[in-house]
Parts: sequence; structure tokens; C-alpha cells
Amino acid sequence: MFKQILEISVMNLKNLPSRLGSSSVIVVGIAGVVGVLIAILSMAVGFTATLDRGGEADRGIILRGGTAQGELTSQIDTRRMFYVGTLDGIELSSAEVYMVADIPKRSNLSPANVVIRGVEQDAFAIRPEINIIEGRNFETGRNELIAGRSASQEFVGIGLGAEVNLRNSDWTIVGIFTADGSAYESELWADMPTTQSAFQRQGAVSSMRVKVSDPADIATLQETLDANPQADLQITSEEEFFSSQSEQLSTLISTFGYAVAAIMAIGAVFAALNTMYSAVATRTVEIATLRALGFGAVPVVVSVMIEAIVLAVLGGVLGAAIAYFGFNGFTASTLNQGTFSQVAFDFAVTPALIQSGIVWALGLGVIGGLFPAVRAARLPITVALRGE
Repeated sequence: MFKQILEISVMNLKNLPSRLGSSSVIVVGIAGVVGVLIAILSMAVGFTATLDRGGEADRGIILRGGTAQGELTSQIDTRRMFYVGTLDGIELSSAEVYMVADIPKRSNLSPANVVIRGVEQDAFAIRPEINIIEGRNFETGRNELIAGRSASQEFVGIGLGAEVNLRNSDWTIVGIFTADGSAYESELWADMPTTQSAFQRQGAVSSMRVKVSDPADIATLQETLDANPQADLQITSEEEFFSSQSEQLSTLISTFGYAVAAIMAIGAVFAALNTMYSAVATRTVEIATLRALGFGAVPVVVSVMIEAIVLAVLGGVLGAAIAYFGFNGFTASTLNQGTFSQVAFDFAVTPALIQSGIVWALGLGVIGGLFPAVRAARLPITVALRGE
């Protein structure tokens, strides 16, 4: 039986050039499904990866307890700031002011929320991935900003030496920094006390970043904070914090991607069914002759299935190639619902996405080839030999 399957399959594949037009319908249809699916999902993967790069297990973020869901709605007064400084297990800490300002995008000039983060000098020791690649760092006490590389690329007027007006105060961008591709690259950083004074935020900060000697210390610190009701603070590891921020949008994008792919897949399946039925119809006498010569029904079914799967895999590979070369590394920005600010990120066509796309292609090939294959095997030999 295996020999018969091999012989019929080889014959079918050799005859594919003679059916190039109809076969290409399957390839192109499935390529479209796979390409769209991978392209959309690569957006979710890229966005999640950008946020995840900003988190480390030995770094935590402290926010006001209760209703504070993020840095934008959190407020920690001076008394609580000093209290955090007395806690055991914290190696470094940085009190930070978090705000957003409207700055137009370069792509369409529409205003977008860009993060303005006031930090203490220990912020750079806590985040060693911050690297000034152009210009210099800001100086304490001066209205100076350093801009993330993505922010300088995505937003109008965010370049080295540029003057930026933020809430009726003028600031000079003195440096451009990278942050290992994380969401910090979409932000503008400044001296924290100067930011407090300029934006009338004296006496309170939005959050505190801390570095601990052991990731397990974060849970211990939370227990200490819980034991002091007056503290009203919560600490979360950066990994967990950024993961929760990316979850909502990533789920939305993934759901949308699979929904679009499913709709397109229906059309691709009908195209495959139509093509394979046509292929079987034009080879009715050929199939009947093989049956009359002693070839079994199972080899006929399997050979037709193999042909459909080969075409589907070709379509899957083509779609994956289009998605990879067309979208991998493509930079875009979107609103992070967790922070109400724009985050610039790169589409990421990963091996896992390509594998998922090929699996979809195989599934479509199996569905598109199954029914025509069964029909080919069930054709009465005498009727098929007459071409009916």
C-alpha cells in the first residue's frame, strides 16, 4: 500500500505544472491567510516583548495602594517615601514623577500621549540598560530632557537640541538614550526635583523604583507593607507589572488576528475544495484506470491529500515569507491602555509565529483535500472509465 501511495503521489506532484493555474489558487489563498495571521500576531508579540524588556525580577515598582492601577493614578507623599527608604532588603531606590504630555506623531501629526518621567540619579543604577547614545545626560536643577530613541523617531520635535514646550515651560533635549528596546525608549526623562517644581508636583511622587538583592525579597517587602496599614503601599515586581500591562492589548490583537484569519480561511478552504474537486474531475479516467490496475482506494485518497497538503505548505511558506520580509522589525506605536500613553514597538515575526502559520496551512490543506480525495476513491470504476 505504501508503495502505491508513493507511486501515485509522485505522479500527481509531477503533473502539478500542467495544473499550475488552478493549483496556484490554493497556494495564493492560503498564503494570504497565513501572511495576514502572522502579520497581525507579530504586532501583539512585538508589543508584549517591548514591555517585557523593561522588567527584571530583582526590580520592583511601588505604587499607592487601594485604587492606584498604574503610575498615572498613583501618588506617594514625602512621608511614605522616607518610610520606603527604611525598609530592609532594598539596595537602591528612585522616587519618580510620571506624567503625560500631548506631542504630535510624525506619521499623521495627531496628538499622542508621551510619558514625561522625572527620575533621581539612582534610576540609572537601577536600570543599567539605559545608555546615552547621543548628547549627554540631563543636569540636576535645569529644564533638560533626555529622549528615548523610539520617542525621537516617532514624535514631532523630539530630537537632540530641540526645544519642547511642556505645560507652559520650555525644556531642551540634551540626549538620546536606548533601553534595550523596552517601553522606556518611548519616554522623555528629566531630573525629578526639577520636574516636581515645573509641574507643581511638590510633596509627592507617582511611584518608586527599587532594586532588591533577591527577587524573593519583593514578596517579603509586600508582607511588611501589609503589616503597616498607614503605609498604604503595594510593591510589584517589574516583570509582573509590565506583563499585566501588556495582557489586555495583546489579547485584543490576538483575538482580532485569529478572527480575521478564520474569515479568510473559510474562503481559502472553499478555493482549495473547488480546485481539488476540479483536479479530481479532470483526472477521473486516470484515477479509474489506476483502480482497474489494482491500486487501492486508500492510496488514491492519501495521494490526493498529499497533493493538497503540499500546495498548502507552499502557500504557508509563501505567506510566512511575505509576513517576515514585509513586517518583521516594522516600527509602529499604539496606546498602552495600562498607562494611557503611546508605546513605540517593532513587529516581531518569531519562529513560533511562523510555525503556527504553517500549522494553519496544513489544517487548511487537510480540510481542502479530504472531501475531494474521498470522492475520488468512491467513484465507481466502470462509470469513471467512461468519463462520467
